[in-house]
Formats: sequence, C-alpha cells, structure tokens
Amino acid sequence: MNPSHPSTPLRLGVCYYPEQWPRERWRDDARAMRELGLSTVRIAEFAWSRMEPEAGRFDWSWLDEAIEVLAQEGLQVILGTPTAAPPQWLVEAHPDVLPMDANGRVKAFGARRHYCFSSPSMIEASRRIVTAMAERYGRHPAVIAWQTDNEYGCHDTILSYTPAALAAFQRWLSDRYRSIEALNEAWGTAFWGLQFLSFEQVGFPVGQPTDPLPSHALDFRRFASDEVIRFNRMQVEILRAHAVDRPVLHNFMGLFGDFDHHTLGAELDIAAWDSYPLGHVDTAARFLTEPERQQWARTGHPDLSAFHHDLYRGIGHGRMWVMEQQAGPVNWAAWNALPLPGMVRAWTWEAFAHGAELVSYFRWRQLPFGQEQMHSGLNRPDGVLDLGGHEAAQVRAEIEQLLEAGGPDALTTAPARVALVVDYPSLWMSQIQPQGADMAGFGMAVRYYSALRRLGLDVDVVGPQDDLRAYALVVLPGVLHLPESLTRQLSGLSAVVVAGPRTGSKTDSLGIATPLPPGPLCKFLPIRVRAVESMRPGRRYAVATSLDDFDYRVDVAQHNGPQGGPTGELVGHGQQWRDLIEPEVDLPPVMRVHERFEDGWPARVSHGTWHYHAGLVDEALLQRWMAEAARAAGLQPVALDPNAAGLRLRRRGRWQFAINHGPQPATVPSPEGATRLLGDATLPAGGVAVWRLADGT
Repeated sequence: MNPSHPSTPLRLGVCYYPEQWPRERWRDDARAMRELGLSTVRIAEFAWSRMEPEAGRFDWSWLDEAIEVLAQEGLQVILGTPTAAPPQWLVEAHPDVLPMDANGRVKAFGARRHYCFSSPSMIEASRRIVTAMAERYGRHPAVIAWQTDNEYGCHDTILSYTPAALAAFQRWLSDRYRSIEALNEAWGTAFWGLQFLSFEQVGFPVGQPTDPLPSHALDFRRFASDEVIRFNRMQVEILRAHAVDRPVLHNFMGLFGDFDHHTLGAELDIAAWDSYPLGHVDTAARFLTEPERQQWARTGHPDLSAFHHDLYRGIGHGRMWVMEQQAGPVNWAAWNALPLPGMVRAWTWEAFAHGAELVSYFRWRQLPFGQEQMHSGLNRPDGVLDLGGHEAAQVRAEIEQLLEAGGPDALTTAPARVALVVDYPSLWMSQIQPQGADMAGFGMAVRYYSALRRLGLDVDVVGPQDDLRAYALVVLPGVLHLPESLTRQLSGLSAVVVAGPRTGSKTDSLGIATPLPPGPLCKFLPIRVRAVESMRPGRRYAVATSLDDFDYRVDVAQHNGPQGGPTGELVGHGQQWRDLIEPEVDLPPVMRVHERFEDGWPARVSHGTWHYHAGLVDEALLQRWMAEAARAAGLQPVALDPNAAGLRLRRRGRWQFAINHGPQPATVPSPEGATRLLGDATLPAGGVAVWRLADGT
C-alpha cells in the first residue's frame, strides 16, 4: 500500500520547517519522511519574513523548491498562512501591529504572535500575504490543504489593549446595544453609580481598583472573540477564492477557550488541534490534583486528549486532524517529562480511535537553536531517529496490517449516543465570576466526560447550536448560560438530560438568572437554587442515599434549613461546589431526591427524564450517577477493569479500540464475536488493542 495515497483513512504526517535547515538537506529529509511512512508535511506557517522580505516584494524561490522536493517523494503539503509571525519590517513601519498588555505595555517583536487582531495595518498586510500565497499555490497539485495562521491566542494573545482595539470595542458596543441607555441597563451600571454617558467613555475592563463590572468584562471577551473570527474569516474567504476544492483548517489548542471555537469552526472544513498530552497534564493544575498530575506525568491523563479529539471532531463538522502530535518532551510546561515508551504510538492510535483522519507529529527534527530547542521531534538534532520516530514507524506498519485484515470500509465515524455540551461564553463567565478559585475553565466538563468514558461510553462533545435529537443522553456540565435556541431544543427532546451544578444560573449579561437558577430549565426541573457554596480543597460533605422525597408541605419562604428527611447508605462526598436547592412550590410535587448531603440538602434530584446534580462529587460517585443516567437512557455501560484507572475504550465504525494509559496492566473486555486485529486481552501501560466487531454489533 502506498502510504501517501489520499484514500488511506489513517494517515501520518509531520511538521517541517525547510527555512530552518540547509537546502542541501531537504532531499534527504523528504526521502526519510517517505521511508518512515509519512504522507503529509505541514510547512511555512512562520515564514512570512522569507516569503515577503520587504513590503510588496515576494521571494517564492525557496518555497517553490521546498514544495517540489517534497512532492517528488510523493509527499503532500499542508500550507500554513504565516500571519502568526509578522516580520520586523512590518512592525517597524506600522507599530500599531504590536499588541499591548492590560498595563498598556507593548508586546515587542522577538518571539511570535506579536500582533493585535484589531490593527488595520496587520489586517491589510495579512490580506496581502495570504492573497499572494493563495494565488501562487492555490491550485498546486501537491498542496492538499491550508491552515490559517497558527494557534490563535497562544501565549495569552487574544485580549489586546491597543488604541485600535479600544476604538473597535466601542464600535462593537454601539452595534450591539444601539444606545448607551441600553448598555447601562444590560450592564447594571446603577451599581456603584457607574453609568456611562456615551460609548466613547467606555474603556477596557482593566485597571480599576477592584473587579470590573462582570457584564463589561464579558462583552470585552465577546468582542475579542469576534475579532479573531473576523480575522480568520478574511483569510478563509481569500483561500476559498484561489484554493478551490482545498480544505481550510485551523490548528486549535488544548485547554484553551478564549474565543468561540464553535463560531470560528463553522467557517472551516476541518478542525485540527495540537495534542500535547504531557504538557496538558502539567498545565491543568486548576482541576487536576497534584497526585493526579504525578500519576499521569509520563502517559497523559486518559481523558484530556480524548476530550479534545471529540470536541474538535464536533467543531470540524465530523472531520478532525491532529496537526501537532507530541513525539517526546516539550519545552513549555513547568516540568517536561519523557513519555513512557509506547505512549507516542498509543496517543496516535487514540487519535485515530476518536475519528482523526490524520495525525501529524511535531516535528521532523529537534532544532538546536531558538526558543524551542528543548522541544523534541521524531529525530534528534543530530538527525538520528528518536524514540518517537521509531514508534511512528511502528504505527505505519500497524496501519497497513489493520487495513489489510480489517478493511477500511469498517472505519467510519458515526455519532455517539451521548452528547456533552460545551459553551464558550459559559467558560468566560466562569472565568470572570468563578466564585471558587478552582471552578473556572474546562474542569467540570472534563470530569463529567471522564466519568462517562470510565463507563466505556463513547461521547460527542457538542456546542449549544448542534442538533441533539439523535442522542439518548445529553449532559450539561456547568453550562452557565443557555441560549434560547438551546432551551427550545432541550424542551423537545426525549433523551435523558443531566444538568450539572451552575447550569442555567446566568443571564446573557452575566446576571443571576430570572427565575432563579436553573433559570430557563425550571419548567423541566421544578427547583430553584436559593444559595451556592464553594469549598476549599480538602473540605467535603458526606453524601448518602435519601429515604424520602421533597416535602412540599414545607413553607419554603420561611424555611431556613434543608427540606429533609432521613438518609441511608453513605455513597461518597461532595467537594468544590454545591447548589442549595429547594422545590418550586407552584409546580406538582413529583420531584425525586436520590441523595442528600450530610446536612440534609439534596445532592441529586430528578424529574421525569431530567436529572440535576446539586454539587460536584468524588469520581466514584459521579461515575455511579452517570451510570444510572445511562441505563435510564437505554445505554449499557461497560464494566471496565476496576484496577486499571487508565483503560479506555472507543468505537469507530466496526473497529473497537482499547488504550491503556496505565500505570497498571489492564484486562480488556473482549466484545462477543469480535476478531482481534492488534494487541492482547491484557494490555501493559501504553498498550493498544483493536478488534473488528461482528456484523450487526
């Protein structure tokens, strides 16, 4: 089988920077890439200064040659637009290109991502270079796809505080609210007498003696997100005009939500992302405990990469590529561990299991100079194949073996039966008003996702705009604000719906929901949240089964304590957060209380097919709750090896994958009637197994 054939459903690639290496080395590199079994090469995303050495003068000779050298070896090129690294001549001629931090200090030339999305000069120059690239290479037979920019927002560069950004923000507010009176009403500026008299008076939500108005901060996040989307749209429109029939993608990041990925992804053909499992374990300190980070330091957390695979597959309309796959130690975390032998291979198969069409390693060769010289690649700086390179070669051989034995026709990616909703504006709300230091960001979503995956369930991570009708179980983990369209869609579902704490708690302007939380969901969940409590690490409430339901005879208007009654078996504990919920007395008394906290407040309730979790609980209890919800939805959780915390399953068409992140060996449940294609029934840490399921399974 030709590894570069475009019909191959499992493809391997690499990131390469020909401008960083002597020309005489390119042909040897391209030949070695082909011999290793790679089929695609991403290039050029940081090479603006080489393509346009001065304004309006282009030098394509080196890039023409690089593409030709790669094409002669049968390699296909993914071309990146170079706007992540504006050249020095541009920032010298147009200083407004450079972004400013919240203190008004310019972020200078000398690294990357040194631009403000609102800069007119940057937009004009970007339009020029992208147009010139697209005109020259848009129909080149070796260029099969285009990547816009590189990792929008990396190094905290979404928010910029330049004069251009301020003027654009004020225009954005004027377009959104039309009148300053409407803005004052929406923002609640009556608090502390903060009324504005004109849009020109509105500044950035930074530099005040204390926290800014929450609505002000939220609208600045919305504006900044829209600026990224506008900048990307400009590039996409140019590429669509000149690179006809070539897919356009962007390489998103992990654990990053500073702009609305769903909105930006709607204008792409494919969502790619950069998968660094060990780096993400180190940077996930907000919601992974230190023991967890120690446990997964060399293998990656078993659900962090998988969560992002499923997230970006949804953002990409069912198409997902891994544009940068970690192949060894990275250089950007506080501590940078060596992957456990076998993990580069396991991460690659994990991506394929979750629907990746392409896994592209970062990078071909470790560079002996520059800011990323400690960041590894498939090869060492001296050109010798490193461990990651050997494991990539192993995957290439296994792909051929599996496609020969299992058939590519079985490798489709069908929707899962479980949907987990992630909403980016809700992430911003949790960052602006966390109410608990560990409550911001993706933590709650990942915890719920992990509980579902520990049950052997496949999960689609979707946005609030996605169609939910095909799902049997829909999970809302901390979706603070529910757009009216999502509420309307939820009202017509026959699925079991699980709402996590804080769901429906905020208005569009980041106020407390009316009616009280869960706000618009109160018609399905006849409760109201009368108070919330965040808990310091180590503080816990015991949780026990409830022996009665809500007592609707209680006069809740006068009642200052929990509604209830006796409890039974101790089943776990609450931690981090809880909502104190009471029944909505105007609705029929049909609410079931499943568990209570030790002081009597309900911990989990249900009303028909709707479930509400009134707090965050330990891993085992959350898994128990989600298993009950799954069974109520007609799903069948799988009994995974209880001693193998790192074992995960994933189905893709008629192929069943098992990945063991360790640290212990894991016994894999063998599907009835399945044919094992790869691996054994017992997997070591870093082990992979693949079965072809029987027809009709």
